[in-house]
Amino acid sequence: MTVTVSHGFRPAERPQVAALFWQAFSAKLHKVMGPDEKGLEFFELALNPDFALVARDPAGRMLGLAGFKTQDGGLAGGSMSDLARVYGWFGAVWRGLVLSVLERDLQPGVFQMDGIFVQAEARGQGIGTTLLSAIKAEAQRMSMTQVQLDVIDTNPRARALYEREGFRPVKQEQTGPFKHLFGFNSATKMSWAVTRD
Repeated sequence: MTVTVSHGFRPAERPQVAALFWQAFSAKLHKVMGPDEKGLEFFELALNPDFALVARDPAGRMLGLAGFKTQDGGLAGGSMSDLARVYGWFGAVWRGLVLSVLERDLQPGVFQMDGIFVQAEARGQGIGTTLLSAIKAEAQRMSMTQVQLDVIDTNPRARALYEREGFRPVKQEQTGPFKHLFGFNSATKMSWAVTRD
């Protein structure tokens, strides 16, 4: 199957992208962003197509998506007013505080991956590898020095993919008391040095 990767997604695809995102991250985010209908509603508002690379089949159907983050923003954006629209102001405030634990400061020259997810029926067909290659090419195009991502200890399959693609662990962070909230004990920061042609 021929797969093409392009920037962004269409407004009509927001529900599909939100469903893919929630499918990939609800285990980690459910206690904070649940129930499911609320999480889906929020991410349908918050996901920013300007920070997405989308893999499609020859008919244009979305197979998967990789998000990224730069100094200008990221895929998983959203404002306090977006949170309040879905959860009310009280719910927005405490959720915003808890979610800040997951935030990563961007370093100059670093292209931060902001999630990668593939449709269930398209898994095992190299879509994740194709999206990672597109992320590397985008970082190169933007003259970044490295691509970084975080992988949690409960996702060894993703870590194995990243290692096969040349990513190396550089730091591990424990979640401490938040492990019961997010469902994982640690996250490993992995890095890939951008090569120049």
